Amino acid sequence: MESISQQTPMTINRHWNLGAKLLMVGAPFLLLVFMATIATLWVSWQLDGGAAAVNEAGRMRMQSYRMSLSIGTGETQHLPEQVTEFDRSLATLKKGDPERPLFVSWDADTSARFAVVENNWAGYQARWIQAKPEVFTDLRADTVAFASHIDDFVNSIEVHIAHWTALLHLLQMSMLASVLAGATVLLYTGYLFVLEPVGQLKQAIEKIQQGNFDARVAHTSSDEFGTLADGFNGMAEHLQSMYKNLEGKVAEKTALLKEKSDRLESLYEVTALVSKATSLDALAQDFTKSLAKISQADGVALRWSNQGGQRHLMLAAHGLPADMIDEEQCIYTGDCFCGSVTPDSEFRVIPIRDESSAPLKHCFKAGFETVITLPVRLHQHLMGEVDLFFHARVNPTPAERSLLQALCSHLASGMENLRLNALEKEAAVSQERHLLARELHDSIAQSLAFLKIQVQLMRDAIKTCDETEIAKILEEIDAGVRESYGDVRELLLHFRTRTNTEDIEPALATTLQKFEHQSGITTTLAMQGQGLPLAPDVQIQVLHIVQEALSNVRKHSHASQVWLDVQQQPGWRFEVRDDGIGFNPETDQFDETHVGLRIMSERAQRICAHLEVMSTPSRGSSVIVTLPAPSHPSTSNAARIDKLSTTPAASTV
Repeated sequence: MESISQQTPMTINRHWNLGAKLLMVGAPFLLLVFMATIATLWVSWQLDGGAAAVNEAGRMRMQSYRMSLSIGTGETQHLPEQVTEFDRSLATLKKGDPERPLFVSWDADTSARFAVVENNWAGYQARWIQAKPEVFTDLRADTVAFASHIDDFVNSIEVHIAHWTALLHLLQMSMLASVLAGATVLLYTGYLFVLEPVGQLKQAIEKIQQGNFDARVAHTSSDEFGTLADGFNGMAEHLQSMYKNLEGKVAEKTALLKEKSDRLESLYEVTALVSKATSLDALAQDFTKSLAKISQADGVALRWSNQGGQRHLMLAAHGLPADMIDEEQCIYTGDCFCGSVTPDSEFRVIPIRDESSAPLKHCFKAGFETVITLPVRLHQHLMGEVDLFFHARVNPTPAERSLLQALCSHLASGMENLRLNALEKEAAVSQERHLLARELHDSIAQSLAFLKIQVQLMRDAIKTCDETEIAKILEEIDAGVRESYGDVRELLLHFRTRTNTEDIEPALATTLQKFEHQSGITTTLAMQGQGLPLAPDVQIQVLHIVQEALSNVRKHSHASQVWLDVQQQPGWRFEVRDDGIGFNPETDQFDETHVGLRIMSERAQRICAHLEVMSTPSRGSSVIVTLPAPSHPSTSNAARIDKLSTTPAASTV
């Protein structure tokens, strides 16, 4: 029974947390302070009421002297108001006023003195106010006696105030003592329940930081610090166990990091050679060498598959016997383990010794025991396969398989990029040839056709021996030859004029300089506003239109001055003006002598620009090109800047 009675309190204490302990210690002091505060407020309230009563009684004494003065001087018109006010003060003292607050602490002495004041007031009223005497000899003495009774009543109230004041001081001293005692007890309990456990925990942490993982915190309480001590001890044990196995885990993590580093290095190496490759043969040779080193294979073969996947051509090989390379330059699907991949094939590991029924025995003769086939695939399109040959039995790990598949994916991307680059170069050459043919057709071919007609006319004139006609035709042929010569020189100059990816102004200035040098006509370039740069393809077409307009000026206008006005805001606008002889746009715009106008119109349509030709006979001509404004400035500007940052400078052809 004794043991049970001793264990029961301990069991109860085990459930008390830190907040409950501090509350048990501080609650009595908080209750004491609360009660003292209430008592202090109550005493203060009593003092306020007594002070207000003293003030009101003092007003009564002052009112008695005022009434005496009014009676003695005969100025009785204010006397009723003074009497009413005195009666109101008596009633207030008798009943009290909680709102002010005002009340009297009644006891026997205070009640008796207040009764004397009431009796004297009744006699004072009967003798001096109601009777209306004519002789005021005893008025002063009665007033002084009446005021002295009021003073006695005030003194009785002040005695109570003195008692309440003493009680207030006592309560304040007791509250101060309670606060000091409570603070002392709380500081001690805070040190006992908080600071001492925190200090022990701090010492244990410092030992852990110094490498002493045997440090523990004594479990001395059942509150939060006890739980914290249990948690710290568990953490210290876990750290101690982890530290014992740290070297093994570090070695394991180091090996894993090395594997990942090697994998990244391999990916970087293959990515670099894919990006630097300029031909399929160089890419294939470099890839097989790198893959042999990365996979530690004894031999590597890279094969290209035709569109149907029936034939597989060897692009490159590394580490394979020469006779095996010669025999397997081209194999068909099903002839060997190699060349058996399909668009849906995945990573395959083939033990050669277990597949002796294969038609071709080259791998077996070369001493290989394992071959690994990986498809070279891009977007579900089979481009070929990579074959890895090993003299031993191998089975790659999942990480190695993933690495090899990633390398083959890089190879497929590189092969596709080479193919696209070749197609792009071919398209560029075709476009250059097309543009050159069009330029020749639109310029020199027209002049040659004219010369052909003149030669036929010359033959007819020679047959008729018409010397006048012969001389006229010779002049026409000479003018045509000189015009063709000028067109050739102009084309050669235009071929060497290049646009700028950021600003078209240098190309325009160069074009005007060459035109001025060739024709002798003075030129002026005026740029207005600041706008976003044009895309290279738009610059090329605009520059061609300007060149064609200048060519028409040289051929037909007989001008002495040419102006090129460029406006960049709110939209791009180019205007070529001259002071030549002009022409009639309604009748001469699309005839055979003004082929350039049709060419300019076609170029403007390609870039969705508006071409306007204005001319007045004998007053010059003007060609205006207005580019469309972007509908969404934010998106179009971003796209244009991105295009300018990624597109190389194009030459005008």
